[in-house]
Amino acid sequence: MSSTIQLNTGISIPQIGFGTSKSADPVASVRAAIEAGYRHIDTAQMYGNEAEIGEGVRASGVAREELFITTKLNNGNHAPADAFSTFEESLEKLGLGHVDLFLIHWPMPHLEVDYVETWKAMLELAESGRTKAVGVSNFQPEHLDRIIEATGVAPAVNQIEVHPYFANNEVRKYSKAQGIAVEAWSPLGKGNEFEDPVLHEISGRLGRSVPQVILRWHLQRGDVLIPKSDNPERMAQNFDILGFELSAPDMASIDALDKGEEARRSPHPNEFGEE
Repeated sequence: MSSTIQLNTGISIPQIGFGTSKSADPVASVRAAIEAGYRHIDTAQMYGNEAEIGEGVRASGVAREELFITTKLNNGNHAPADAFSTFEESLEKLGLGHVDLFLIHWPMPHLEVDYVETWKAMLELAESGRTKAVGVSNFQPEHLDRIIEATGVAPAVNQIEVHPYFANNEVRKYSKAQGIAVEAWSPLGKGNEFEDPVLHEISGRLGRSVPQVILRWHLQRGDVLIPKSDNPERMAQNFDILGFELSAPDMASIDALDKGEEARRSPHPNEFGEE
């Protein structure tokens, strides 16, 4: 089983999650991931696969209470009425009774609907008990400040892009300072990190793959990580990162690989989705 961290709501979240974006066969992948030991499954309205994720979970035979399920509000659903109605649709598609975490997928600051109002709707959903926690994804410090100032409630999670070439340290550290857990999407980056000589040296010395070294780096930084793969062998390898440790010098060497904004995979959150 994977290690867990406690969210600011008091619930625990498995540190090693399984991402389902762009999965070729979500039902088979989720079932294989759960078989490999994953207990945290991450999906989103945007991915269009919530029904398949629910089917894969049910096919796994693992009890619902042993699993942590996350989904996310799509960018066109920020109006409170839309947030409420599409959340109900997500629950219906998943067919799992409730979700453990519901996130605003992107802040979309250029929209007519203020994400502060969306956050207030998220808090209402949390009060209903049909999601155990609510949070955000891709929020910058200024976005976090606005929602916390308006409501007095910090998100449980901020899921952001983090990998060795784009450590996203400012957002990561700011989130943690507010008591917000950080989840890393795209934790392995674009794949070009796999050829990095620093990572290769550590990998060879420890007898672990480069992806395992990268994922262990995330784990030791105290973050939640969401790797994804449709390959059962790779899924299992990505999950198998608890049996070794990176030394402080190795951690520092990986920290030093950060290239900043030039290595960001996605548009900046203030620009994402602009026409």
